[in-house]
Amino acid sequence: MEDDGLTVLQPAGWKKPKGYANGMMGRGRIVLTGGLIGWDETETLADGFVPQVEQTLKNVVAIVAEAGGGPEHIARLTWYVKSIATYRASLAELGGVYREVIGRHYPAMALVEVADLVEPQALVEIEATAIVPD
Repeated sequence: MEDDGLTVLQPAGWKKPKGYANGMMGRGRIVLTGGLIGWDETETLADGFVPQVEQTLKNVVAIVAEAGGGPEHIARLTWYVKSIATYRASLAELGGVYREVIGRHYPAMALVEVADLVEPQALVEIEATAIVPD
């Protein structure tokens, strides 16, 4: 399935995942973000898990935009959360926030619970890989 230069990789016979892709492929300029957290341009951290996720996703989109891309060019997201239980308890609200910022584009994703993040008040950190067509 083509998605603005990216192809979703879905092996025959595999059940289609919900909210992410098993793999993505594309050609173009590769954009890599660092681990981004939920603070704004003044380094003011959003209050709470879902608001931090929303701001973090906006930060990812802003970095990809600097390379001339959009959310549809994001090929991979890796989420680092302090609490998978909080993530699971927030799924309904997260879905709405995700679609508001990224749309209905679901790249390859991984989510890992970590003991801590560099910024003590950060609850989530996300890094992204995008492939922006030439």
